[in-house]
Amino acid sequence: MNINPENHANRMKKHKAIVDAGMARANDEKGLILVMTGDGKGKSSSGFGMVARALGHGMKVGVVQFIKGSYSTGEEAFFRRFPEEVSYHVMGDGFTWETQNIEKDIASAQKAWEQVKRFLADDSYDMILLDELNIVLRMRYLETEQVLTDLAARPFMQHVIITGRGAPQALIDVADTVSEVKEIKHAYKSGIKAQHGIEL
Repeated sequence: MNINPENHANRMKKHKAIVDAGMARANDEKGLILVMTGDGKGKSSSGFGMVARALGHGMKVGVVQFIKGSYSTGEEAFFRRFPEEVSYHVMGDGFTWETQNIEKDIASAQKAWEQVKRFLADDSYDMILLDELNIVLRMRYLETEQVLTDLAARPFMQHVIITGRGAPQALIDVADTVSEVKEIKHAYKSGIKAQHGIEL
């Protein structure tokens, strides 16, 4: 590859000026709502990555998993090693196609949201991960408007990360950062089962 060092340096200098100007304008600080959605793999993984990052900064984190619950995961096994820093609650009954019981699914979602409200009322929690909440909202096991009202009333500096396919537009509208994970290719479609350390 033939790259002119002088041209490269000039391009990077211009790029740095643009980045620096953007950073100079970004002075506000507040608790964020982050939404990870889309049909691709990595939404929960991203959320748990932010939990690990928060722990690195000495932050206290609450985790509520809405759907997963019928099997153990590596995330749960790992983060339960830090009971003083992470309050971890698995409150789902498994995927909806496995439970096939809408009354039970709704009751579990409502019970989980009561735990979320306890986190949202406690300013000692710096970050809350609501894993697969988007699915619960899409299935209408919880009312989106009530969820948004409760999120709006949280402590000013508290961050909330929400994962799952099918995030409702109303949540996307109020979120500060929204990422859509797109599936391009997945091993499962080639007949490869879920792997520990990758999906579980």
